[in-house]
Amino acid sequence: MTGNEAIAEGAIQAGCTFYAGYPITPQNELTAYMANHMQKSGGVFIQAEAELAAINMVFGAAAAGARAMTSSSSPGISLKQEGISYIAGAELPAVIANVMRGGPGLGNIAPAQSDYFQATRSGGHGDYHCLVLAPASVQESYDLTCLAFTLADKYRSPAIILSDGLLGQMMEPLLVRKEGKIELPAKPWALTGCTGRQANVVKSFYLKEGDLEKLNLKLQKKYKEIQQKEQRWEEFFLTDAKVALVAYGTMARIARSAVKVLREKGKKVGLLRPLTLWPFPKKAFTMPKKKYLVIEMSYGQMLEDVQLALCGKAGVEFLGRSGGGIPSEQEIIVKVNKIYHGKNI
Repeated sequence: MTGNEAIAEGAIQAGCTFYAGYPITPQNELTAYMANHMQKSGGVFIQAEAELAAINMVFGAAAAGARAMTSSSSPGISLKQEGISYIAGAELPAVIANVMRGGPGLGNIAPAQSDYFQATRSGGHGDYHCLVLAPASVQESYDLTCLAFTLADKYRSPAIILSDGLLGQMMEPLLVRKEGKIELPAKPWALTGCTGRQANVVKSFYLKEGDLEKLNLKLQKKYKEIQQKEQRWEEFFLTDAKVALVAYGTMARIARSAVKVLREKGKKVGLLRPLTLWPFPKKAFTMPKKKYLVIEMSYGQMLEDVQLALCGKAGVEFLGRSGGGIPSEQEIIVKVNKIYHGKNI
């Protein structure tokens, strides 16, 4: 399957019952797959008239208790930001897939990672966060989508799958874990009709003085719990590494190949790969004697989180390209060799 199709199949296997989307390259395979398969699995597919409509349909479906999802690529995700803020403010679970492309503006359809700030800094208005998961393979596109639905329900919060145009389009073998009928968690807060019970209210609008602050304090408590419990990352040859590469998604695949080449040449180099971008895996950065090289298909967005995690306890270098530019294995090797032979190693 393609990475896009794997996200879609992961959503279906996770019990997604409602999908609303709108076509945009390079994520169209995801929408097309949902169009072909959602009804077969007993779910609802809607091609909305616009990205704004799609995210608000997801808002409504999530409020009614559905496992709801939408997807798009960078410009389309920008249009969804107001709705994502509303979903976060109403404490609703929903999954949003962003198959990133080059920007700013309409940009191009080449892969990029320049929506990192938008995803991890909550691109809409207000004090909120989304869970952000970053797959690096077709298999992980499937697995992390399943996890996204679980976490979204657990914390009643939007969760973002941050893929990119290369990962979305590539094809790899996929192991689909069909476990029979999914037992979805109870949602006593959902708008399912109030016969025999007190009416539920889903909203993000609080006019009475102090009420909105109470909501925000509740959200902040939840976000602190997420930061404590949900940090995820992968380590590759880090134990004895003198230089630790930090990369996610497609870029981590290339970085991993560079590590293998450098190891064959006797260089003690490793890779730290964040699986969650929010919460960022600060707990992983416990090696102050190493030098870190952050590699991105952007101009230093994740770099800031690495610097914050280290708080000046280790040197941090950067290699990045954007607008469709992808740092190559050879560029990484050249950069690492310069760092490896520096005075501080």
